[in-house]
Amino acid sequence: MKKLFLITLLFMLAFTGNSQVYVKQELKSLVLQSFDFFPAIKESENFVNIAEQKMVLAKTNDPYINADVSYNYLQPKIEIPFSTGPDNEMKIVQFVPVHNIGTGVNANYMLFDFGRLKANVDKAKTDLQFAKDNADNARFQLAYQVADIYYGIVYLRNAISIEDTVLNFLNENKRVIVSKLKNGDAIKLDLLSIQANIDAEDNRKIDLQNTLQKQINLLQYTTGINTCSGDSFDFNTTLKQAQDVLGEAQTNSSDFNLAKDKILLAQSDLAIVKLTDKPSVNVRGGAGFKNGYLPNIGDIRFNYMAGIALSVPIYSGGKTKKQVQLTESIIQQNKLSQQSLINTYKKDIDQVLTDIATNEERIKNTGGQIALANEAKALAASRYINGVGTNLEITNASTNIQKAAFSRLQYEYQLCLAKVALARLSGFRFW
Repeated sequence: MKKLFLITLLFMLAFTGNSQVYVKQELKSLVLQSFDFFPAIKESENFVNIAEQKMVLAKTNDPYINADVSYNYLQPKIEIPFSTGPDNEMKIVQFVPVHNIGTGVNANYMLFDFGRLKANVDKAKTDLQFAKDNADNARFQLAYQVADIYYGIVYLRNAISIEDTVLNFLNENKRVIVSKLKNGDAIKLDLLSIQANIDAEDNRKIDLQNTLQKQINLLQYTTGINTCSGDSFDFNTTLKQAQDVLGEAQTNSSDFNLAKDKILLAQSDLAIVKLTDKPSVNVRGGAGFKNGYLPNIGDIRFNYMAGIALSVPIYSGGKTKKQVQLTESIIQQNKLSQQSLINTYKKDIDQVLTDIATNEERIKNTGGQIALANEAKALAASRYINGVGTNLEITNASTNIQKAAFSRLQYEYQLCLAKVALARLSGFRFW
């Protein structure tokens, strides 16, 4: 029994030790839909394809083969007179034909590059990883943008629902006033006052509907879908200490992955720059036909050549050293940027955790406010119907309910956004 209890306890600790995010399936579906729809995602994925092609190209070390066909007309003739025979007879010998013709196939192959190929392949691999992380970051940012839009729609729908409740109450109050006005128990000022409040609330509802439509337009812009059924702030995440969240962020966040990639890219550039002054060894060969061979320079003959060449850079005016220093400075700059990113995340995590705690406390406090406001409204309505209250009391009571309900809704919305932000900062991919 003790062993079973211990195993259960360890399981619970392990379970709570990992970040858990609970999200409605509809939001996940919208996020996945946005990945297929949003053009920027396709653009980032195309960069991955380009990086893959560059890596294949970097690995290529095939011989370079080219074919040449040439014709040259040469004047004046290159001739030298010779005396031959016992009579010293003069003879003219031509060394180069006037019509110089040549064809051939030549090949060149890098035999030793002293690490250049490997360094370029490593650079291409780092470029590919950067492209993949950049594509992942684009999806990551889009997913949380869709989440913000989704819960913005939820907020506005609930706000409109509260506004409808207020309008229903005011219109019902207006009917009571109209009835009392007919019986002589109310004055026209009461009717004008209530109508003014109704008009104000109608305008507020129109503003909310306008903002809701803009959010729906954003949803369509990011996902291609212009409707969703969300009606509650159901995004929930396990709360942790700030240091634990930062640790998860450094492991999972796409921002940190890109920061690491930038350092690796600069280090790859440094490795390539350091190889600039290294020698290279090439194998060369060729075969073809041309004229110009003595003694019959006009005859076209088969020829071939093979050899090896060593190229050693001697002097570059200190350019390589300067490039090394520049690249090392870039590496240092990227490391400093990474540290700045850590500090920014620390600040953001602390603020989000504070927002979560504050809004949870606010929501608790609004519960009592709403209950008292409802009691005051019922009492004011009863007093007015019985002729001992005024229309102003009812309007004030209605306004207090509206303020309390809107306050609670705003706190719930802010709490939801804070939880979404916490999941984003921890690098959690809820989809």
